[in-house]
Amino acid sequence: MWRFSSFIVLILISITKLGAHAHPLVPCFFIFGDSLSDPGNNNRLKTKAKANYRPYGIDIPGRKPTGRFSNGLTAVDVIAEQLGFHRRIPPFSSTKGHDILKGVNYASGAAGIRPETSQHLGDIVSFDKQLRNHQKLISRLNTKLNGSTQAQAHLKKCLYTTIIGSNDYINNYFMPEHYSTGRNYTYDSYANSLISLYRRNLQILYKNGARKVVVFGLGLVGCTLGQVIKNRPHSLCVDDVNIAVLLMNDKLKALVAELNRKNRDAKFTYINLQGMVIGPHNGITVLNRPCCQLREDFQCKASSTICSNRNTYYFWDGYHPTEAVHKIVGSRAFKSKNPNEAYPYDILTLVKQKL
Repeated sequence: MWRFSSFIVLILISITKLGAHAHPLVPCFFIFGDSLSDPGNNNRLKTKAKANYRPYGIDIPGRKPTGRFSNGLTAVDVIAEQLGFHRRIPPFSSTKGHDILKGVNYASGAAGIRPETSQHLGDIVSFDKQLRNHQKLISRLNTKLNGSTQAQAHLKKCLYTTIIGSNDYINNYFMPEHYSTGRNYTYDSYANSLISLYRRNLQILYKNGARKVVVFGLGLVGCTLGQVIKNRPHSLCVDDVNIAVLLMNDKLKALVAELNRKNRDAKFTYINLQGMVIGPHNGITVLNRPCCQLREDFQCKASSTICSNRNTYYFWDGYHPTEAVHKIVGSRAFKSKNPNEAYPYDILTLVKQKL
């Protein structure tokens, strides 16, 4: 009798636990950014910045590459899983029906904060265009939820992430053959111009209902293989690029603090990618080689030979991390291991905040 009763109790506990995780921590998740988050929005665009061919996506189940600039999932995919979403957040380019109620991924490979960034590559959906796409989607939400009042109530419960800015350096400021910004701006004035645009875009997001917003800082762009191969520095990284990017990150963190002071009914947080130490202690032992064979623009060659031990590589191609690194970043952004990784709190703490 005791064994039977215990068995019933265990079943009830299991059912309770499953029920507790049946619904995501937030009802919807909206993603803005560049190739670090793009799930395939660039696939149909006339641009060189697309990853809809093998070996990209080689570790994602299915017959065709999704358009992600990695061998597998990205950090925002991992965050969506941690939030409790059972399906990946769909790209805006193919979102239809009731999918929009759960959120949309607007990210576009090579996108920047500045509208002209990466335009030499072809069609790109810059940050401001992504916001315009979001406004179009809100109009569709208004219809589905029987009015703007219900739609706004829904949107205020969602989580929003922005991962953007690296291309404003890689494919703009430090590309004098295509852009004049490197001649017209100092490091400081350029960072100020980016922050001004970022502030405006986050304020637009706020006006459109966003109340829980995650702003990712830039990684050490000067240490990417593409920048190292292109510039051939005497040290391991391109110091000038990193100095410029660090300045941008300091201002971005200050912007998050400013927005928290000005918008008491919202919560913004900053994820410090440079504070996440990823290396041999994480199982990532190959830091100076790509996992695929590179084209001249540092993306993977089509159908190129790839490394077999992908979980030990940091870089998938010349600029983008492997799924193994994305998993570490996504997990640490969701639940940080030290105070340097998130300010003022990680994503798990953010979504639990009461407004």
